Amino acid sequence: MDISRPDIRKRKLRRQLAIAAIGLIAVVAVGWFILRLKPAIPTVDSAVWTDTVKRGPLLRQVRGPGSLVPREDRIRLIPAETEATVVRIRVLPGAHVEPDTILMDLVDPELQQQLLDAQLQFQAAKADYKNTQAKLQSDLMTQRAGAATVGADQKQAQLQAQTDKSLYDLGVISGLTYSASKGKADELNQRNDLEHQRIDLNQKTISTELAVQQTKVQQAAAILALRQKQQEALSVRAGIAGVLVDLPHQVGEHVAIGTTLAKVVQPDQLKASLKIAETQARDIQIGQPTEIDTHNGVIPGKVTRIDPAVQNGTVTVDVELLGALPQGARPDLSVDGTIDLDRMTDVLYVGRPAFGNENSTISLFRVSPDGKTATRVPVKVGRASVNSIQIIEGLNVGDTVILSDMSRWDSADRVQLQNQ
Repeated sequence: MDISRPDIRKRKLRRQLAIAAIGLIAVVAVGWFILRLKPAIPTVDSAVWTDTVKRGPLLRQVRGPGSLVPREDRIRLIPAETEATVVRIRVLPGAHVEPDTILMDLVDPELQQQLLDAQLQFQAAKADYKNTQAKLQSDLMTQRAGAATVGADQKQAQLQAQTDKSLYDLGVISGLTYSASKGKADELNQRNDLEHQRIDLNQKTISTELAVQQTKVQQAAAILALRQKQQEALSVRAGIAGVLVDLPHQVGEHVAIGTTLAKVVQPDQLKASLKIAETQARDIQIGQPTEIDTHNGVIPGKVTRIDPAVQNGTVTVDVELLGALPQGARPDLSVDGTIDLDRMTDVLYVGRPAFGNENSTISLFRVSPDGKTATRVPVKVGRASVNSIQIIEGLNVGDTVILSDMSRWDSADRVQLQNQ
């Protein structure tokens, strides 16, 4: 028969409980140890761009893309002076032209009629002027003849009055006869003066009337000259020596007054138009030296104009080119421009990082002396140039920092470097 042993069962239960407690303690200890472990240092598995902090002069520059454009005084836009129809195109864009080169021919039947009317009106105005001049001269001659008759009568009456006075003094004639002759002489003297005044007045009137007719002639001549000029403009000429860069119309197309028919530029007279980011344009001044890279040579220049308006986040800066244009330079050629702002004499600086604005505090990874790790440090920066930025606090001369984009490791304060 089986004998009950309760003490063995208790020992077995206690042993199981002890094993379970030990296991639980071990699990808790391992979990606590894992929680206490620091995360592994991430590894930068590719080469990074680094630079060493230096002290010395720093040339502040800004850079922006742009294009070569003709100078305003070297562009000729040819407008249509009348409504007309294109009947012939003689020159295509890209051709070199002279001032008298005919680019296209236009036709305007209405202008033909207006020109004929202007010619007839001019001839009529000249005829009216001659007729008026002849009539006024005739009237003046008639008036002068009448004045001459009055003058002769006045002289005769004056002599008669003098004779009668002598006879009156001698007692030959009566006083009544002398008074009559003297009165007639005085009357004719006044009439003579009036006739001369009338002649002077009529001469002034003649000048005024002829001036009015002359104005009509000049007006008709001006209209005729305008119509002739418009007629000549139907043969569209370049006007300047240069290159035809735009001819936006086709044969048979009707153009309105003021429509641009063609654009001619002088390609050897170009300027650079740069687009500078609005955040970098505040220190640009007129006259600052500039270098224009045409990708086939570098041309020196200087700033001549700064657009007061901002468009699409950029400011347009015009640069006068001071050097000879390289081979292949032409309007609309893409260029890169670098503007010298000022030179800082004794500053701490480093290459410009991928991210970070001037006059701010940024985070950079400083490389350890052995080059195996890099630690994040806050750096206060000042003014910036195209490729460099001023260091105010956080770094010393000789420190090496990573300038590449490290945004992938924003959560890490320390990284391990490879391929260094």
